[in-house]
Amino acid sequence: MSSIIDRISAIGIMPVITKIDSPEDCDALAKALTAGGIPAMEITFRMEGADTYIRHARKNHPNVLVGAGTVITMEQTKQAIAAGAQFIVAPGLNAEIVRYCQAQKIDVIPGIATPSELEAAIGLGLSTVKFFPAEQNGGIDAIKAICGPYSGVGFMPTGGLNLNNLAGYFAFDRIIACGGTYMLGAHMAKKEWAQVTELCKKSVQTMLNIKLAHVGMNEANEESARAVAASLAEDGNSSVFVDKYVEVMKNPYLGKRGHIGFTTSSVERAVRYYKALGVAFHEDSAKYSSSGKLNAIYFKDEVGGFAIHLVNA
Repeated sequence: MSSIIDRISAIGIMPVITKIDSPEDCDALAKALTAGGIPAMEITFRMEGADTYIRHARKNHPNVLVGAGTVITMEQTKQAIAAGAQFIVAPGLNAEIVRYCQAQKIDVIPGIATPSELEAAIGLGLSTVKFFPAEQNGGIDAIKAICGPYSGVGFMPTGGLNLNNLAGYFAFDRIIACGGTYMLGAHMAKKEWAQVTELCKKSVQTMLNIKLAHVGMNEANEESARAVAASLAEDGNSSVFVDKYVEVMKNPYLGKRGHIGFTTSSVERAVRYYKALGVAFHEDSAKYSSSGKLNAIYFKDEVGGFAIHLVNA
């Protein structure tokens, strides 16, 4: 994947912006999205002056990933690129637009809905496509069925996604990101920026599905660990578990006081997301499965003397 597609995949959620009324609203929206943990905007050509707002967002919010959406003509493609769009998203597959973007070294994510359209996209050298409209075309089940014979292709479903069905998409590892307007809705029209931020935070939580799993306590040795764990202990290789929620370490490990373990639907997705926000990890703490899948890792920074541990659910 390119660096821009990598960033889209790391952020994981693409807000689709269909209307902006002023530069001030563009600024407020960019700040609300960023505060909610989604520093990205797909500004669509459904609105008048889309290229103006792309240019404004790129100039005034350099940390926000800004692309152009609903690009259906060559004129729009050229306007978007001239305005500084970092990527192009289209509802359908237009070979002329794809080839032009490739010549300009701009990532393009065209929409597909059938195996034939997917094959055409692959034939153009693409490895990331938009599945659109997602829910109307069968949702995640349709994506799984279509992509089965085609390895190495990532999908960005858009259309009909919301907080109620988002988790089902992110449970599939071929989904690089999900696009939608649900975190905006009437809130943007009413300039309710705090509500936009809150919906973004809920979206991130749904994507990562992070839940408290256990608390780990550091002890000096196995004897003291057993003493703390007492009779409700489940003996492990490096620790003793008490009722599955308290882990007493047989030897001191990361964290001054111990660690707090959280489960997530995908440690790999969570690591991509947090790294995109500048969060560091203890890379030497990473644990992998026999197939090379990242199963567990610790954050670098402690919280209240506790290391933070991520594990796959």
